[in-house]
Amino acid sequence: MALENRYDFVMLFDVENGNPNGDPDAGNAPRIDAESGYGIVTDVCLKRKIRNYVELVKEGEPGFNILIKPDRPLNAKFAEAYEKEGLPAKNKGKNLDDVKKARDYMCRNYYDVRAFGAVMSTGDDPCGIVRGPVQINFARSISPVDIQDITITRQARTTEDRTKTGETEMGRKSVIPYALYRAEGYVSAALANKSTGLSEEDVELLWTAIENMFENDHSAARGKMCMRKLYVFKHSSVLGNCPSHLLFDRIEVQKKTEVPRSFRDYEVTVDRDMPEGVQLIERL
Repeated sequence: MALENRYDFVMLFDVENGNPNGDPDAGNAPRIDAESGYGIVTDVCLKRKIRNYVELVKEGEPGFNILIKPDRPLNAKFAEAYEKEGLPAKNKGKNLDDVKKARDYMCRNYYDVRAFGAVMSTGDDPCGIVRGPVQINFARSISPVDIQDITITRQARTTEDRTKTGETEMGRKSVIPYALYRAEGYVSAALANKSTGLSEEDVELLWTAIENMFENDHSAARGKMCMRKLYVFKHSSVLGNCPSHLLFDRIEVQKKTEVPRSFRDYEVTVDRDMPEGVQLIERL
């Protein structure tokens, strides 16, 4: 067995004077729930930061490649799996045994496939579809967010024609003065054992990546982002000992001031009375 324990987890992270996740449909302004005004950070954004950290610390180490990144087309990576396994190329998935061997190769060699799964059924050398044992929900802010559009001055112009009207031009930057976000996730031992082979070492790397996901990802656009808390619920069994939502409800976050501007303006309450077979691990 790859894993003997199911895990559920809760992340609390914040942003100060930055844009944690731009929305292309809104001029790259911070994502919000239009009905409630609460901020949103997508699961794709969070998994990207985990991938980036794993690639940074495990670069060149066998078994920890990253599939989803803009280095080569995905189909070229699928074709490489066929080549490495000595399988006939360009069979378009006609031989299901070959597809399974190629899929197993991808799981062994790519960390993000083992963790998050992947759709690898495209091209002439398909590697099948893998449902990942690690899943993360959208993060949502604890309080409604206030998006501020700040006008900035650009000192360098891009073309000769634009310099005719002056040496500088105005631009815009959308930021959130402060917001605390909460995201919840799951690690299915059953899926890990059945499909991808995610190991305890991989799970430990996942926690480390979450703890440090913003530390090597700073940028002027994203402002100051910090992972404040990581709570892990470890089940004593593969299938789990308690529904995840009942565990998530044991962590409550309430604001202490009308307009929060720091993590200290929130109070985190943790009910540490766990159901039988569940251990709470406070990583941060």
